Amino acid sequence: MQTLNWKGYRVIAWIGQALLAIFVIAAAVQGKWLNAVGLAFFLVASFVFVVRDDKLPTLFDFLFVLAALLNATGWVWGLFGKPGLYDEIVHTYTTFAITLALSFLVYSSMLNIFRNHTLLYLVTITSFGIAIGALWEITEWSAGKVLSTEVIESLDDTIIDLVMDSLGAGLAALTSLWALRQWTNSHQRKEFS
Repeated sequence: MQTLNWKGYRVIAWIGQALLAIFVIAAAVQGKWLNAVGLAFFLVASFVFVVRDDKLPTLFDFLFVLAALLNATGWVWGLFGKPGLYDEIVHTYTTFAITLALSFLVYSSMLNIFRNHTLLYLVTITSFGIAIGALWEITEWSAGKVLSTEVIESLDDTIIDLVMDSLGAGLAALTSLWALRQWTNSHQRKEFS
């Protein structure tokens, strides 16, 4: 069970929280208030996942904080608009990490049922992740309209982001299935002890 719930993941997640706090402060000191608010959102969201230590495997905490750090790094150094695959990698990984963590929280009461219905579980979690990716794209579009800034470069950018989000969701479903089997076995052993 060490691979899923190793205590070191939690320690690394707290270090990531400290780095995110430094990023928020750095953005505020630079007078980049919009970045500071965005980074604070990632800090708060990842903090919520880390403190819910009994609801999620510690690996998920670490993966979620890493997603927040990747997004924060992109914001602080302006990596999203530059040539290269940074945006695509971050979209894939962020959807993967969010879907993985949220699927365990949202579907926690059904995990034992899902354990015996592999295809249903994979389709449900993948669909959940794709929906998260679609909501993120709506958020990006809305931010561009409300803040009068260019968040979305083009329709092609949006479609590529949705494809990458779907890939991340599918990977999350597969990883979640592996984790589900370990997690439910571990909790069943605790109940019978």
